[in-house]
Amino acid sequence: MSALSPWIEAYLTPSRSALKFATKATLAMVLALYVALLFDLDRPYWALISAAFLQIRPMSGMVIEKGLCQIGGTLVGALAGIVIMALFAQARVPALITLTLWLMLCAYSSSLLRNNFSYGCIMAAVTAMLVVVIGHSQPGGVFDIAVARLTELGLGALCATLVNALLWPTPVKEHLARQADSVVNQAFTHAAQRLEASDDADAMQQSLTQSLEPLTTLEVDSQSARYEGPDGAGRVRATHLLTRRTLRFFATLRALHQLLLTQDSHIEPPLKRLASDSAQAFYDAAEVSGVPAARERLQALRHQAHAYPEAELVPLQRRLLLGLREVLGSAMIMLDAREAIAHPGRKRLRAGALSWHRDHLAALLNACRAGLVFSCLAIFWLQTHWSNGQVAMLLGTLFSTFFASRDNPVTICMMFFKGMLFALPSAFLFGHVLLSQANGFPMLSMLLFTPLFLGLLGAAKPQLMGYCLAFTIFNILLIMPGNGMDFSFDSFANRALAVIVGLSVVVMAFRLIPGLGATLQRRRLVRAISRDLRGLATPPLHEAEAAFSGRMADRLLQLGHHDTMLPEEQRHLFMIGLNGLDLGRSCLRLRHRLDDTAPPVRKALHELLAVLAAAFETSARGGAPQGIRVASRALDDALATHGGIPKDWHVLLEGLVERLALTLELQAEAMAEVITERPQAGIR
Repeated sequence: MSALSPWIEAYLTPSRSALKFATKATLAMVLALYVALLFDLDRPYWALISAAFLQIRPMSGMVIEKGLCQIGGTLVGALAGIVIMALFAQARVPALITLTLWLMLCAYSSSLLRNNFSYGCIMAAVTAMLVVVIGHSQPGGVFDIAVARLTELGLGALCATLVNALLWPTPVKEHLARQADSVVNQAFTHAAQRLEASDDADAMQQSLTQSLEPLTTLEVDSQSARYEGPDGAGRVRATHLLTRRTLRFFATLRALHQLLLTQDSHIEPPLKRLASDSAQAFYDAAEVSGVPAARERLQALRHQAHAYPEAELVPLQRRLLLGLREVLGSAMIMLDAREAIAHPGRKRLRAGALSWHRDHLAALLNACRAGLVFSCLAIFWLQTHWSNGQVAMLLGTLFSTFFASRDNPVTICMMFFKGMLFALPSAFLFGHVLLSQANGFPMLSMLLFTPLFLGLLGAAKPQLMGYCLAFTIFNILLIMPGNGMDFSFDSFANRALAVIVGLSVVVMAFRLIPGLGATLQRRRLVRAISRDLRGLATPPLHEAEAAFSGRMADRLLQLGHHDTMLPEEQRHLFMIGLNGLDLGRSCLRLRHRLDDTAPPVRKALHELLAVLAAAFETSARGGAPQGIRVASRALDDALATHGGIPKDWHVLLEGLVERLALTLELQAEAMAEVITERPQAGIR
């Protein structure tokens, strides 16, 4: 019964939001079809598919952004198709080879880009494929074909945007505000658990995951806010700031938690009380939805932490106090960012955009897979001269690029395959048996959009989206509504066979070439962090800070996402990323203090930074870090000889390096245990 519960909930007790979503998407498609039939466009079903795709995330800014990317990608693809046909109008094989290279380039670019810009690259691939493949049967009408594809897709985008703006508009700003609340509240809960030195790893992992998931969604979706008026740019900046500060918050908390656990017997009682009071304040702040109430208590604790006497504390305890101050300061900035996301006019925050992590090897593999899928289908089409081979190539091009960046492409493909199988009897009954008897647009709409509405109603539920969205799309492709519809069974069977062949080739391609795999992807992320750490010593300080912070934020989100896909006992990747962020920020802090000192001091500093970067990579593989304390003593000797910093900060430097060494040693122990007991989950 539990397996059926999502279907029962979707269709017997649909939510109001699901009914609104299905109604808006259906009306957008009805409007697109009516206008397409009115102007006698060649393939009106492309306008329907365009409108359906744009309504998947029906928030105003997202629909506008996706529509612009879709039209832009279609325009670029149409121009590429025209150029290919201009060069090889009478040479089909060279044209298809050139088209394959273009599709691979689009798939490669799509894998490197994010958000709707990736979708724009996919549309550039699909449009070029349609122009070239259809154009070879009509060499004199290539330009008309390109204009027709652009018109149909543009019409769908326009109708979706219009309906979305007029009927139950949902601003993306409300969605972002809810996500920001979830991020901050769960992060504060995690902070409380860390500061009370909890040993409940499951509870800490749960609060961490529940903060990271909306943080990832928030960062991805925030770009759409710029299309919702002049305040949109402020929301984007506030989101970038919240992302960076939250991840820095987690990194500092992890370091504090380790100190609280390992140095418990050496921590002075007043300092313990300050940590305990901070934990309770974070619990209280996590339970309130208003910023002022949370700010008041945390601000008081921050003043208390800054007033705490630190002169008599040993280095590690001073690091603990400084960490508490930093955590409370980050919490205040997170509250400011949350308020700026909800009300940009009240806060003017400055934050640079993130530098995305781009895995060129994974992108190249995705491009090769997409090229292989299209090549196989193109060869089959050339050898058989099958008229519906174009449909198979269309699906192969679309889905081999669309699913390539997903975490489980084979699973998603199989969900689409099952949705397609359900669409076969539906399309035959509604689109051929009943629709052949229809007369006039009202009857056509009633018969055509009944299964589409049902599919969209189920697609509003995330667990069913793969099945129901496929059911909707394949109903459109199998029926292909237009002014000159062919209701013969042969035509339907040919299209059904083309759909099955195209999707089957995509499934086989993902099974034969499954991608880099989660283990290798994680391994490459850790190596990328190590490479960034090694590069912190050379560029100007402001450039090093901007590049490292931006890339680390994206990599941490990816590592956290990988962790959520693993069993709880194997979730160690985000921990490694947090240690890398903490280590990088500590290295940058050392540069802030020592960049203007004597050359021997800077040389010793660079050697220490290189040793720390190598120790991070070694400990991430389960090996004991080497040489940290030796390099630290060399820096101490250089400072003693050449001076350059106050004696008080010299003590803090000693505590900082000791804490980093302790962190990497604990990481090495944890990873050695993971690799020994679960070698398949290791990163070596």
